[in-house]
Amino acid sequence: MSTATTSHHLSPAFPGRAPWGTAGKLRAWQQGALDKYIETQPRDFLAVATPGAGKTTFALTLASYLLHNHLVQQITVVAPTEHLKKQWAEAAARIGIRLDPAYSSGPLSRDYHGIVVTYAGVGVNPMLHRNRTEGRKTLVIMDEIHHAGDSKSWGEACFEAFEPATRRLALTGTPFRSDTNPIPFVCYEAGGDGIRKSVADYTYGYGHALADHVVRPVIFLSYSGNMRWRTKAGDEVEARLGEPMTKDAIAQAWRTALAPQGEWMPNVLRAADRRLTEVRKAIPDAGGLVIATDQTAARAYAKMIRELTGHKATLVLSDETEASQRITDFSESDERWMVAVRMVSEGVDVPRLAVGVYATSISTPLFFAQAVGRFVRARKRGETASVFLPSVPMLLGFANEMELQRDHVLDRPKKESDGLFDEEDALVAQANQAKDEPDGEQDGLSFEALESDAVFDRVLYNAMEFGMQAHPGSEEEEEYLGIPGLLEPDQVQMLLQKRQHRQIQRSKGKPPEDADLLELPADKRPVVTHQELRELRKELNGLVGAWHHRTGQPHGTIHNELRRVCGGPLTAQATAGQLKARIAKIQEWATRAG
Repeated sequence: MSTATTSHHLSPAFPGRAPWGTAGKLRAWQQGALDKYIETQPRDFLAVATPGAGKTTFALTLASYLLHNHLVQQITVVAPTEHLKKQWAEAAARIGIRLDPAYSSGPLSRDYHGIVVTYAGVGVNPMLHRNRTEGRKTLVIMDEIHHAGDSKSWGEACFEAFEPATRRLALTGTPFRSDTNPIPFVCYEAGGDGIRKSVADYTYGYGHALADHVVRPVIFLSYSGNMRWRTKAGDEVEARLGEPMTKDAIAQAWRTALAPQGEWMPNVLRAADRRLTEVRKAIPDAGGLVIATDQTAARAYAKMIRELTGHKATLVLSDETEASQRITDFSESDERWMVAVRMVSEGVDVPRLAVGVYATSISTPLFFAQAVGRFVRARKRGETASVFLPSVPMLLGFANEMELQRDHVLDRPKKESDGLFDEEDALVAQANQAKDEPDGEQDGLSFEALESDAVFDRVLYNAMEFGMQAHPGSEEEEEYLGIPGLLEPDQVQMLLQKRQHRQIQRSKGKPPEDADLLELPADKRPVVTHQELRELRKELNGLVGAWHHRTGQPHGTIHNELRRVCGGPLTAQATAGQLKARIAKIQEWATRAG
């Protein structure tokens, strides 16, 4: 349900229902949470609801009840971003609550019931807000409250400013953090193992919301490919995205895939645009969002989209007023694509977003969950969401755990035997920063991306995997991109199973060089050692590099031309014979040109 609907109005059964407007029907979870609140009348209440479930509606309905019954006299809403201040004020106005999103200091006009500020704004002047809170009975609504734990100063400022509040309502779609900073006004209880976890007063997870048709089912389309880069030490490394490797190698292969000068991003953007075209047959105004790591990459991706599709992409680079207006304009239009840096990953309500490209190197579960949350807001039954991902083990794990409910864990043991949290801990500061430019962490993995290609890997849906590797532009890839955009969840699963069965049957009838299965039957595998294949790939890449210096053509373009002329799959999948044929062909080019 969008915050724009009339459902914000109070239920007719509500005690002391506010007098304005005709009452609409609340969702079951919203009514249940309100019933629990009214029964217990707590000072602090933490509501955890999956992105897209309607937290704003719940919070404002509760605010209406508290104002009408004179339990509070004013409202302060704390939001993560400047754009969300505007959204909160607009949503509140639709049910007769007037909030000032531009408040900075001094007495508030009698025309308003309260204000909307950011966590950063509270951090700048906590005493201003404490004085306001002490002056009148205040309800404080803290949206995405995990941000209050972003830094010690923000957490302390929120505690100082709102400790005197009459009522405090905390909201979040992700009640967990990747660090162990406690979140103000959140209750933690120790389990049998002595480790403290956050305790919500009401929880409505993605699994429940999906069953209730409140959110869209998400289809994750994963893309692998062969990556080549030069390390800071000057060594050239080649690896396949998704294959087992060290943490540093995974990070560098991932960043190579996202590098604008390679072929991975153009191929994935082309596939995502094809998916968007299919979705728009059922949802005419469906939009797409590319989430980039920094401003440089975002500009490059926007240019790519223009060149690949002929359509200009809306570019959002910061959390400034102009950027906020661009998001609003895009939300109200039927334009196809928006490219943005981190700010759009959380809380920004653009319900028509249905296709996403996760083109950022941020790998915390917090950021991933919030990013995917941009695409799950259902407007009518049957809408689906599609998110394109690089085949990175950590991201695939997050995708497979969409329906798991997490809690914020304190006292996490510092030594993790499997090291799963190491990269997460290193990147959490980056994931929670509001800035858009690369930071010191990027410098720590200094390298040069040389070459990348893309190959459709698999589809992840409902914690299951479908499909096998297929070449970009192939009939097999097209079948997955062409899944209708308006389907019930069980229909999505049934179609994916049919597509996979058909792909397997087709692949069995193809010669090895054209097969889409990465693992060919033993009797069809060429007898060649891994070392020999690596040497052949190295020789081919060296010749491609020389041809690049001679002609100025990008590495990926040269590899694609060799594949076109000689046939066969990508370099990483090619047999020894196919690699030798390409080596011979490029040597022939050099001889003719000489």
